[in-house]
Amino acid sequence: MVRLIQRNKMDNQSTVTEFLLMGFSDDRDVQILHFVIFLVIYLLAFLGNVLIIFAVALDHHLHTPMYYFLANLSLSDICYISTTVAKSMATSLTNDKTISFAGCVAQVFFVVTFAGSELALLTIMAYDRYVAICHPLQYILIMKKDVCFHLAAASWLSNLTNALLQTCITFRLYFCGPNMIGQYFCDIPQLQKISCSDTKVSQVLVFVSVAIVDSFCGGFIFVSYGYIFSAVLRIPSVQSRYKALSTCVPHLMVFSLFIITAMFSYMRPKSLSFRMMDLFSAVLYTVLPPLLNPFIYSFRNKDIQKGVLKISKYIFFKKIP
Repeated sequence: MVRLIQRNKMDNQSTVTEFLLMGFSDDRDVQILHFVIFLVIYLLAFLGNVLIIFAVALDHHLHTPMYYFLANLSLSDICYISTTVAKSMATSLTNDKTISFAGCVAQVFFVVTFAGSELALLTIMAYDRYVAICHPLQYILIMKKDVCFHLAAASWLSNLTNALLQTCITFRLYFCGPNMIGQYFCDIPQLQKISCSDTKVSQVLVFVSVAIVDSFCGGFIFVSYGYIFSAVLRIPSVQSRYKALSTCVPHLMVFSLFIITAMFSYMRPKSLSFRMMDLFSAVLYTVLPPLLNPFIYSFRNKDIQKGVLKISKYIFFKKIP
């Protein structure tokens, strides 16, 4: 009877056909400033990741499993930042905060896909480093081309499936009243807040899905590095020990950046949850990883530096690498 009354109330209200995204400011000058800052960040992230992809593709010295997965990570970063930042820039430039219902569905799907693929690829890269350091003599046999392809494909397909599941769970909810999303992109927790339906089941399902994926990936990475550090400490040569660790440092920095920003966004206390903090925390985990990942890998890796330099010379001076 209670459910019938709730349904009748919902039927008397209009169904939401579009949503409003929260901007960083209503002041026109600040909106233009936000557009310019995000444009610079987007171009830097896009160019940095594209250079890595081309460097790995065109430099035969980089045709190894580690760089193959790095190229996949760069592709994921490009798609990830394009999904959120591009729409935010358009919102600030046109002062049009609306996003269609279908557009919001698509944005949720792609955000979950590319955020998940980031974590999955970092997990695979940890496995690659584990095999390289703990089983160096078997590395070529274990990390064959077809194995690498299947691992990358499994990462993308599993995250597409997970994203489809979470998107379906979220948009099974009923939206009939307020349509202002408290974020600069369509975010699942913010959508749950404005739903007219009972969101308890949806929240539990999404939480369980995220917890299982994050626990598996995070646990696998920590266990892998436990074995890696144990193996490195047994290497007698200090130089060899440093060389082994140097291949792991960029990966650890990227993983830490992604996990810390995501945890701050979704696990911070309610006392730190207010409008500007929500926007700022979202920027941390949607913008910083795609922006900084290329610089982290380029800064610590001479092979990537050489590959990017070759590509840059070819682009700007037409010198064949």
